[in-house]
Amino acid sequence: MKNRHICRMLILVICIVLGGCSAGLPEKTTTPTILKVMYYDESIFYQEYGDLFITKYPNIEVQVVSTQNIDNDPEIDRATALTKLIEKEQPDVLWLDPEQYERYAADGLLMELQTLIQKEHYNIEGIYPTIVDLIKEKSAGKLYGLSPRFYGNALFYNADLFAEYGIDPPHNQMTWKEILNLAKRFPVEGGDEDRVYGLGMQSYITSDIQTDTLAGLMARTQGMSTVNYSTMKVTVNTDSWKDIWKTAFEAIESKAIYTPEEPFWGGSTEEFYKNQPFIMGRVAMVVDSADLLQHFKEVRDRVKEFKPFELGIVTGPVDPSDPSTSRDVELYEIFSIRAGSPNAEAAWDFIQYVNGDDYARVKSKTLNGNMLSRMGYYKDYVASGIEAFYKLKPKPVNYGSRGKVPTGFYSTFEELMKRELERVKNKEITVDEALGNVEAEGQTLLDQAQATSP
Repeated sequence: MKNRHICRMLILVICIVLGGCSAGLPEKTTTPTILKVMYYDESIFYQEYGDLFITKYPNIEVQVVSTQNIDNDPEIDRATALTKLIEKEQPDVLWLDPEQYERYAADGLLMELQTLIQKEHYNIEGIYPTIVDLIKEKSAGKLYGLSPRFYGNALFYNADLFAEYGIDPPHNQMTWKEILNLAKRFPVEGGDEDRVYGLGMQSYITSDIQTDTLAGLMARTQGMSTVNYSTMKVTVNTDSWKDIWKTAFEAIESKAIYTPEEPFWGGSTEEFYKNQPFIMGRVAMVVDSADLLQHFKEVRDRVKEFKPFELGIVTGPVDPSDPSTSRDVELYEIFSIRAGSPNAEAAWDFIQYVNGDDYARVKSKTLNGNMLSRMGYYKDYVASGIEAFYKLKPKPVNYGSRGKVPTGFYSTFEELMKRELERVKNKEITVDEALGNVEAEGQTLLDQAQATSP
Protein backbone atom coordinates (compact mmCIF):
# COMPACT_ATOMS: atom_id res chain seq x y z
CA MET A 1 0.00 0.00 0.00
CA LYS A 2 2.76 2.34 0.99
CA ASN A 3 4.74 1.46 -2.16
CA ARG A 4 1.66 2.13 -4.32
CA HIS A 5 1.28 5.62 -2.75
CA ILE A 6 4.96 6.39 -3.37
CA CYS A 7 4.58 5.28 -6.98
CA ARG A 8 1.65 7.63 -7.53
CA MET A 9 3.64 10.54 -6.07
CA LEU A 10 6.59 9.79 -8.38
CA ILE A 11 4.33 9.73 -11.44
CA LEU A 12 2.79 13.09 -10.42
CA VAL A 13 6.23 14.66 -9.96
CA ILE A 14 7.38 13.37 -13.35
CA CYS A 15 4.21 14.75 -15.01
CA ILE A 16 4.77 18.16 -13.52
CA VAL A 17 8.47 18.27 -14.43
CA LEU A 18 7.95 17.13 -18.01
CA GLY A 19 4.84 19.23 -18.54
CA GLY A 20 2.85 16.16 -19.49
CA CYS A 21 -0.12 16.83 -17.21
CA SER A 22 -2.69 19.62 -17.56
CA ALA A 23 -1.56 21.26 -14.32
CA GLY A 24 1.79 22.03 -15.98
CA LEU A 25 0.48 23.71 -19.18
CA PRO A 26 1.32 27.40 -19.65
CA GLU A 27 -1.65 29.58 -18.79
CA LYS A 28 -1.57 31.47 -22.12
CA THR A 29 -2.64 28.37 -24.04
CA THR A 30 -5.97 28.36 -22.20
CA THR A 31 -6.53 32.07 -21.60
CA PRO A 32 -6.90 34.17 -24.78
CA THR A 33 -4.72 37.27 -25.03
CA ILE A 34 -6.40 40.40 -26.37
CA LEU A 35 -4.05 42.21 -28.75
CA LYS A 36 -4.96 45.72 -29.89
CA VAL A 37 -3.46 46.54 -33.29
CA MET A 38 -3.62 50.01 -34.80
CA TYR A 39 -4.38 50.04 -38.54
CA TYR A 40 -6.17 52.18 -41.09
CA ASP A 41 -9.18 49.92 -41.68
CA GLU A 42 -10.34 46.74 -39.96
CA SER A 43 -11.42 44.81 -43.07
CA ILE A 44 -8.22 45.67 -44.94
CA PHE A 45 -6.18 44.64 -41.90
CA TYR A 46 -7.73 41.18 -41.80
CA GLN A 47 -7.34 40.80 -45.54
CA GLU A 48 -3.66 41.71 -45.48
CA TYR A 49 -2.53 40.40 -42.09
CA GLY A 50 -5.16 39.41 -39.56
CA ASP A 51 -6.69 36.30 -41.12
CA LEU A 52 -3.31 34.65 -41.53
CA PHE A 53 -2.10 35.70 -38.10
CA ILE A 54 -5.06 34.39 -36.09
CA THR A 55 -4.84 31.09 -37.99
CA LYS A 56 -1.27 30.78 -36.73
CA TYR A 57 -2.08 32.14 -33.25
CA PRO A 58 -5.69 31.14 -32.49
CA ASN A 59 -5.28 32.00 -28.83
CA ILE A 60 -4.64 35.68 -29.56
CA GLU A 61 -7.79 37.74 -30.02
CA VAL A 62 -7.09 40.76 -32.22
CA GLN A 63 -8.92 44.05 -31.83
CA VAL A 64 -8.28 46.64 -34.55
CA VAL A 65 -7.93 50.30 -33.55
CA SER A 66 -8.82 52.12 -36.76
CA THR A 67 -7.12 55.39 -37.71
CA GLN A 68 -9.61 56.01 -40.51
CA ASN A 69 -11.39 58.94 -38.87
CA ILE A 70 -8.55 60.85 -37.24
CA ASP A 71 -8.81 63.63 -39.84
CA ASN A 72 -12.45 64.39 -39.05
CA ASP A 73 -11.73 67.27 -36.69
CA PRO A 74 -10.44 70.26 -38.73
CA GLU A 75 -9.30 71.97 -35.53
CA ILE A 76 -6.70 69.27 -34.78
CA ASP A 77 -3.78 68.42 -37.04
CA ARG A 78 -3.21 64.78 -38.01
CA ALA A 79 -0.15 64.26 -35.79
CA THR A 80 -1.99 65.49 -32.68
CA ALA A 81 -5.09 63.46 -33.55
CA LEU A 82 -3.03 60.28 -33.88
CA THR A 83 -1.32 60.85 -30.53
CA LYS A 84 -4.70 61.40 -28.86
CA LEU A 85 -6.04 58.18 -30.40
CA ILE A 86 -3.05 56.20 -29.08
CA GLU A 87 -3.41 57.73 -25.61
CA LYS A 88 -7.11 56.87 -25.53
CA GLU A 89 -7.10 53.37 -27.04
CA GLN A 90 -3.66 52.17 -25.84
CA PRO A 91 -2.98 49.85 -28.81
CA ASP A 92 -0.24 47.28 -28.32
CA VAL A 93 0.94 47.38 -31.94
CA LEU A 94 1.34 50.75 -33.66
CA TRP A 95 1.02 51.12 -37.45
CA LEU A 96 3.24 54.05 -38.45
CA ASP A 97 4.60 55.79 -41.51
CA PRO A 98 8.35 56.62 -41.48
CA GLU A 99 7.85 60.17 -40.19
CA GLN A 100 5.54 59.05 -37.36
CA TYR A 101 7.96 56.26 -36.49
CA GLU A 102 10.88 58.68 -36.30
CA ARG A 103 8.95 61.04 -34.04
CA TYR A 104 7.65 58.38 -31.64
CA ALA A 105 11.04 56.65 -31.43
CA ALA A 106 12.68 59.96 -30.47
CA ASP A 107 9.98 60.55 -27.84
CA GLY A 108 10.59 57.15 -26.20
CA LEU A 109 7.13 55.82 -27.05
CA LEU A 110 8.30 52.62 -28.76
CA MET A 111 9.83 49.38 -27.46
CA GLU A 112 13.25 48.43 -28.80
CA LEU A 113 13.16 45.08 -30.63
CA GLN A 114 16.78 43.96 -30.52
CA THR A 115 16.42 42.10 -27.23
CA LEU A 116 13.37 40.23 -28.53
CA ILE A 117 15.16 39.41 -31.79
CA GLN A 118 18.13 37.94 -29.92
CA LYS A 119 15.97 36.08 -27.41
CA GLU A 120 13.90 34.41 -30.13
CA HIS A 121 16.89 33.93 -32.48
CA TYR A 122 14.73 35.70 -35.07
CA ASN A 123 16.16 35.58 -38.60
CA ILE A 124 16.36 39.27 -39.43
CA GLU A 125 19.06 38.67 -42.07
CA GLY A 126 16.40 37.43 -44.50
CA ILE A 127 14.78 40.87 -44.58
CA TYR A 128 15.85 43.30 -47.31
CA PRO A 129 18.87 44.85 -45.51
CA THR A 130 18.34 48.38 -46.78
CA ILE A 131 14.83 48.38 -45.29
CA VAL A 132 16.24 47.53 -41.86
CA ASP A 133 19.01 50.12 -42.31
CA LEU A 134 16.48 52.80 -43.27
CA ILE A 135 14.37 52.10 -40.20
CA LYS A 136 17.47 52.25 -37.97
CA GLU A 137 18.54 55.54 -39.58
CA LYS A 138 15.28 57.07 -38.40
CA SER A 139 15.77 55.94 -34.81
CA ALA A 140 19.39 56.71 -33.92
CA GLY A 141 20.69 53.30 -34.99
CA LYS A 142 18.27 51.28 -32.88
CA LEU A 143 15.42 49.12 -34.15
CA TYR A 144 11.93 49.89 -32.85
CA GLY A 145 9.90 48.43 -35.70
CA LEU A 146 9.82 46.30 -38.83
CA SER A 147 8.07 46.72 -42.17
CA PRO A 148 6.61 43.63 -43.92
CA ARG A 149 6.49 45.26 -47.35
CA PHE A 150 7.47 48.24 -49.42
CA TYR A 151 6.41 49.85 -52.67
CA GLY A 152 8.75 50.03 -55.62
CA ASN A 153 8.80 50.33 -59.38
CA ALA A 154 11.05 48.90 -62.04
CA LEU A 155 11.70 49.23 -65.76
CA PHE A 156 10.07 46.32 -67.59
CA TYR A 157 11.09 45.59 -71.16
CA ASN A 158 10.19 43.33 -74.06
CA ALA A 159 13.44 41.50 -74.77
CA ASP A 160 12.07 40.14 -78.06
CA LEU A 161 11.48 43.63 -79.46
CA PHE A 162 14.99 44.75 -78.54
CA ALA A 163 16.42 41.68 -80.27
CA GLU A 164 14.21 42.20 -83.34
CA TYR A 165 15.41 45.76 -83.86
CA GLY A 166 19.02 45.10 -82.88
CA ILE A 167 18.96 47.47 -79.91
CA ASP A 168 20.87 46.81 -76.70
CA PRO A 169 18.37 46.18 -73.87
CA PRO A 170 18.09 48.37 -70.75
CA HIS A 171 20.41 47.95 -67.79
CA ASN A 172 20.18 48.72 -64.08
CA GLN A 173 20.50 52.27 -62.74
CA MET A 174 19.44 54.12 -65.88
CA THR A 175 18.34 57.76 -65.65
CA TRP A 176 15.15 59.05 -67.23
CA LYS A 177 17.18 60.75 -69.94
CA GLU A 178 18.92 57.47 -70.79
CA ILE A 179 15.61 55.61 -70.90
CA LEU A 180 14.05 58.23 -73.17
CA ASN A 181 17.04 58.20 -75.50
CA LEU A 182 16.78 54.41 -75.69
CA ALA A 183 13.07 54.68 -76.52
CA LYS A 184 13.86 57.01 -79.43
CA ARG A 185 15.89 54.28 -81.14
CA PHE A 186 12.73 52.38 -82.08
CA PRO A 187 11.07 53.25 -85.41
CA VAL A 188 8.04 55.54 -85.36
CA GLU A 189 6.55 54.49 -88.69
CA GLY A 190 3.17 52.80 -88.97
CA GLY A 191 -0.37 53.44 -87.81
CA ASP A 192 -1.45 53.90 -84.21
CA GLU A 193 -2.91 50.39 -84.10
CA ASP A 194 0.11 48.44 -85.32
CA ARG A 195 3.30 50.45 -84.79
CA VAL A 196 5.83 49.84 -82.00
CA TYR A 197 6.57 52.45 -79.32
CA GLY A 198 9.81 52.71 -77.38
CA LEU A 199 8.22 53.63 -74.04
CA GLY A 200 4.68 53.44 -72.70
CA MET A 201 3.10 55.60 -70.02
CA GLN A 202 0.54 54.35 -67.49
CA SER A 203 -2.96 53.90 -68.91
CA TYR A 204 -4.38 56.78 -66.86
CA ILE A 205 -1.87 59.23 -68.38
CA THR A 206 -3.56 60.59 -71.49
CA SER A 207 -2.00 62.45 -74.40
CA ASP A 208 -3.16 65.85 -73.17
CA ILE A 209 -1.13 65.58 -69.93
CA GLN A 210 1.77 63.43 -71.05
CA THR A 211 4.39 66.21 -71.08
CA ASP A 212 3.35 67.52 -67.66
CA THR A 213 3.31 64.02 -66.21
CA LEU A 214 6.63 62.96 -67.70
CA ALA A 215 8.32 66.10 -66.39
CA GLY A 216 6.74 65.49 -62.98
CA LEU A 217 8.05 61.92 -62.88
CA MET A 218 11.54 63.07 -63.77
CA ALA A 219 11.44 65.79 -61.11
CA ARG A 220 10.28 63.36 -58.44
CA THR A 221 13.09 60.92 -59.27
CA GLN A 222 15.59 63.74 -58.82
CA GLY A 223 13.97 65.05 -55.64
CA MET A 224 13.00 68.40 -57.12
CA SER A 225 10.15 70.57 -55.89
CA THR A 226 8.52 73.67 -57.32
CA VAL A 227 8.67 75.33 -53.88
CA ASN A 228 11.68 75.67 -51.60
CA TYR A 229 10.03 74.89 -48.27
CA SER A 230 12.83 76.47 -46.22
CA THR A 231 12.56 79.89 -47.88
CA MET A 232 8.96 79.53 -49.18
CA LYS A 233 10.12 80.64 -52.60
CA VAL A 234 8.82 79.29 -55.92
CA THR A 235 11.90 77.84 -57.59
CA VAL A 236 11.42 76.63 -61.16
CA ASN A 237 13.53 79.01 -63.21
CA THR A 238 16.66 76.90 -62.77
CA ASP A 239 18.96 74.92 -65.03
CA SER A 240 17.67 71.65 -63.58
CA TRP A 241 14.01 72.48 -64.23
CA LYS A 242 14.81 73.77 -67.72
CA ASP A 243 16.64 70.54 -68.52
CA ILE A 244 13.72 68.41 -67.33
CA TRP A 245 11.12 70.31 -69.35
CA LYS A 246 13.23 70.40 -72.49
CA THR A 247 13.89 66.67 -72.19
CA ALA A 248 10.15 65.98 -71.72
CA PHE A 249 9.14 68.10 -74.72
CA GLU A 250 11.75 66.49 -76.95
CA ALA A 251 10.67 63.00 -75.89
CA ILE A 252 6.99 63.67 -76.65
CA GLU A 253 7.77 65.33 -79.97
CA SER A 254 9.87 62.30 -80.99
CA LYS A 255 6.65 60.21 -81.09
CA ALA A 256 8.54 57.41 -79.32
CA ILE A 257 6.22 57.44 -76.29
CA TYR A 258 2.78 55.86 -76.20
CA THR A 259 -0.06 57.51 -74.29
CA PRO A 260 -3.76 56.77 -74.88
CA GLU A 261 -6.11 59.43 -76.19
CA GLU A 262 -8.35 58.75 -73.20
CA PRO A 263 -7.99 56.54 -70.12
CA PHE A 264 -9.53 53.09 -69.82
CA TRP A 265 -12.57 53.68 -67.63
CA GLY A 266 -13.78 50.13 -67.28
CA GLY A 267 -14.92 47.03 -69.09
CA SER A 268 -14.20 43.34 -69.16
CA THR A 269 -10.87 41.89 -68.10
CA GLU A 270 -10.16 41.04 -71.72
CA GLU A 271 -10.81 44.66 -72.77
CA PHE A 272 -8.52 45.88 -70.00
CA TYR A 273 -5.61 43.76 -71.23
CA LYS A 274 -6.19 44.72 -74.85
CA ASN A 275 -5.77 48.36 -73.74
CA GLN A 276 -2.33 47.59 -72.31
CA PRO A 277 0.01 47.91 -75.33
CA PHE A 278 3.08 46.75 -73.40
CA ILE A 279 1.35 43.51 -72.41
CA MET A 280 0.13 43.07 -75.99
CA GLY A 281 3.69 43.40 -77.34
CA ARG A 282 3.51 46.86 -78.96
CA VAL A 283 5.62 48.82 -76.46
CA ALA A 284 9.26 48.08 -75.71
CA MET A 285 9.51 49.49 -72.17
CA VAL A 286 7.31 50.65 -69.32
CA VAL A 287 7.98 51.80 -65.75
CA ASP A 288 5.54 50.01 -63.45
CA SER A 289 5.04 48.24 -60.13
CA ALA A 290 5.02 44.51 -59.44
CA ASP A 291 1.32 44.50 -60.39
CA LEU A 292 2.48 44.05 -63.96
CA LEU A 293 3.88 40.59 -63.17
CA GLN A 294 0.50 39.54 -61.84
CA HIS A 295 -1.12 40.75 -65.07
CA PHE A 296 1.31 38.68 -67.13
CA LYS A 297 0.38 35.66 -65.06
CA GLU A 298 -3.32 36.17 -65.79
CA VAL A 299 -3.39 37.46 -69.37
CA ARG A 300 -2.49 34.11 -70.94
CA ASP A 301 -5.87 32.71 -69.92
CA ARG A 302 -7.88 35.87 -70.62
CA VAL A 303 -6.87 37.09 -74.08
CA LYS A 304 -6.61 34.76 -77.08
CA GLU A 305 -4.59 37.30 -79.07
CA PHE A 306 -1.87 37.49 -76.42
CA LYS A 307 1.51 36.41 -77.75
CA PRO A 308 4.03 35.49 -75.04
CA PHE A 309 7.40 37.23 -75.14
CA GLU A 310 10.55 37.27 -73.03
CA LEU A 311 10.09 39.75 -70.23
CA GLY A 312 13.05 41.54 -68.66
CA ILE A 313 13.24 43.73 -65.55
CA VAL A 314 15.86 46.23 -64.44
CA THR A 315 15.80 48.92 -61.76
CA GLY A 316 13.51 51.89 -62.16
CA PRO A 317 14.82 55.34 -63.13
CA VAL A 318 17.47 56.81 -60.82
CA ASP A 319 18.73 60.26 -59.90
CA PRO A 320 21.99 60.78 -61.83
CA SER A 321 23.54 62.36 -58.74
CA ASP A 322 22.81 59.28 -56.56
CA PRO A 323 22.22 56.20 -58.76
CA SER A 324 22.27 53.65 -55.92
CA THR A 325 19.06 55.00 -54.34
CA SER A 326 15.51 55.64 -55.43
CA ARG A 327 12.72 57.94 -54.28
CA ASP A 328 10.32 55.58 -56.01
CA VAL A 329 11.12 52.78 -53.56
CA GLU A 330 8.96 53.70 -50.61
CA LEU A 331 8.58 52.39 -47.10
CA TYR A 332 5.10 53.38 -45.97
CA GLU A 333 4.21 51.17 -42.99
CA ILE A 334 6.19 50.16 -39.93
CA PHE A 335 4.79 48.00 -37.13
CA SER A 336 6.09 48.84 -33.66
CA ILE A 337 5.27 47.87 -30.06
CA ARG A 338 4.00 50.68 -27.86
CA ALA A 339 6.30 51.21 -24.90
CA GLY A 340 4.60 49.97 -21.77
CA SER A 341 2.26 47.59 -23.56
CA PRO A 342 1.04 44.85 -21.19
CA ASN A 343 0.87 42.50 -24.17
CA ALA A 344 4.37 42.99 -25.54
CA GLU A 345 4.88 39.23 -26.01
CA ALA A 346 1.76 38.89 -28.19
CA ALA A 347 2.66 42.12 -30.01
CA TRP A 348 6.06 40.64 -30.86
CA ASP A 349 4.35 37.43 -32.02
CA PHE A 350 2.41 39.56 -34.50
CA ILE A 351 5.38 41.61 -35.73
CA GLN A 352 7.69 38.64 -36.16
CA TYR A 353 4.98 36.67 -37.96
CA VAL A 354 4.04 39.32 -40.57
CA ASN A 355 7.75 39.89 -41.21
CA GLY A 356 8.57 36.21 -41.24
CA ASP A 357 8.94 33.23 -43.54
CA ASP A 358 5.47 31.72 -43.14
CA TYR A 359 3.72 34.96 -44.01
CA ALA A 360 6.05 35.61 -46.96
CA ARG A 361 5.52 32.09 -48.29
CA VAL A 362 1.76 32.66 -48.51
CA LYS A 363 1.81 36.25 -49.76
CA SER A 364 4.42 35.59 -52.44
CA LYS A 365 1.79 33.74 -54.49
CA THR A 366 0.16 37.01 -55.55
CA LEU A 367 1.54 40.44 -56.39
CA ASN A 368 -0.47 43.59 -55.73
CA GLY A 369 2.01 46.41 -56.20
CA ASN A 370 3.81 45.85 -52.92
CA MET A 371 7.02 43.87 -52.49
CA LEU A 372 7.72 41.64 -49.50
CA SER A 373 10.55 42.89 -47.32
CA ARG A 374 11.55 39.29 -46.62
CA MET A 375 13.53 38.17 -49.63
CA GLY A 376 13.75 34.95 -51.60
CA TYR A 377 10.09 34.03 -51.98
CA TYR A 378 9.23 35.21 -55.50
CA LYS A 379 10.69 32.09 -57.03
CA ASP A 380 8.23 32.07 -59.95
CA TYR A 381 9.58 35.42 -61.15
CA VAL A 382 13.33 34.99 -60.72
CA ALA A 383 13.86 34.34 -64.45
CA SER A 384 12.24 37.68 -65.31
CA GLY A 385 14.65 39.55 -63.02
CA ILE A 386 12.40 40.42 -60.07
CA GLU A 387 15.52 40.94 -57.96
CA ALA A 388 15.73 44.38 -59.63
CA PHE A 389 13.17 45.56 -57.06
CA TYR A 390 15.73 44.85 -54.33
CA LYS A 391 18.77 46.55 -55.88
CA LEU A 392 18.16 50.20 -54.94
CA LYS A 393 18.14 51.67 -51.47
CA PRO A 394 14.98 53.63 -50.58
CA LYS A 395 15.55 57.37 -50.38
CA PRO A 396 12.98 58.92 -48.00
CA VAL A 397 10.76 61.71 -49.28
CA ASN A 398 9.55 64.11 -46.60
CA TYR A 399 5.97 64.80 -47.60
CA GLY A 400 5.39 66.67 -44.35
CA SER A 401 7.22 69.74 -45.67
CA ARG A 402 4.57 70.12 -48.36
CA GLY A 403 2.11 70.87 -45.57
CA LYS A 404 3.79 74.24 -45.01
CA VAL A 405 2.24 75.50 -48.23
CA PRO A 406 -1.28 76.93 -47.77
CA THR A 407 -4.17 74.80 -48.99
CA GLY A 408 -5.32 75.87 -52.42
CA PHE A 409 -2.01 77.23 -53.68
CA TYR A 410 -1.08 74.20 -55.75
CA SER A 411 -4.35 74.13 -57.71
CA THR A 412 -3.89 77.72 -58.91
CA PHE A 413 -0.17 77.16 -59.45
CA GLU A 414 -0.81 74.10 -61.61
CA GLU A 415 -3.21 76.09 -63.78
CA LEU A 416 -0.48 78.71 -64.23
CA MET A 417 2.04 76.02 -65.13
CA LYS A 418 -0.30 74.41 -67.67
CA ARG A 419 -1.04 77.76 -69.30
CA GLU A 420 2.60 78.65 -69.81
CA LEU A 421 3.64 75.20 -70.98
CA GLU A 422 0.77 75.11 -73.45
CA ARG A 423 2.30 78.25 -74.96
CA VAL A 424 5.58 76.33 -75.28
CA LYS A 425 3.79 73.48 -77.06
CA ASN A 426 2.27 76.01 -79.45
CA LYS A 427 5.74 77.49 -80.14
CA GLU A 428 4.67 80.89 -78.75
CA ILE A 429 7.47 81.07 -76.15
CA THR A 430 10.54 79.06 -75.14
CA VAL A 431 10.88 76.80 -72.10
CA ASP A 432 13.19 79.38 -70.48
CA GLU A 433 10.60 82.13 -70.92
CA ALA A 434 7.78 79.94 -69.64
CA LEU A 435 9.62 78.97 -66.45
CA GLY A 436 10.59 82.60 -65.85
CA ASN A 437 6.91 83.58 -66.05
CA VAL A 438 5.85 80.68 -63.83
CA GLU A 439 8.37 81.54 -61.12
CA ALA A 440 7.45 85.24 -61.04
CA GLU A 441 3.66 84.79 -61.12
CA GLY A 442 3.85 81.70 -58.92
CA GLN A 443 5.62 83.63 -56.17
CA THR A 444 2.84 86.21 -56.23
CA LEU A 445 0.27 83.43 -55.85
CA LEU A 446 2.21 81.88 -52.96
CA ASP A 447 2.58 85.22 -51.16
CA GLN A 448 -1.15 85.87 -51.52
CA ALA A 449 -2.01 82.38 -50.27
CA GLN A 450 0.22 82.87 -47.21
CA ALA A 451 -1.27 86.28 -46.47
CA THR A 452 -4.83 84.94 -46.48
CA SER A 453 -4.09 81.62 -44.80
CA PRO A 454 -5.56 81.29 -41.27
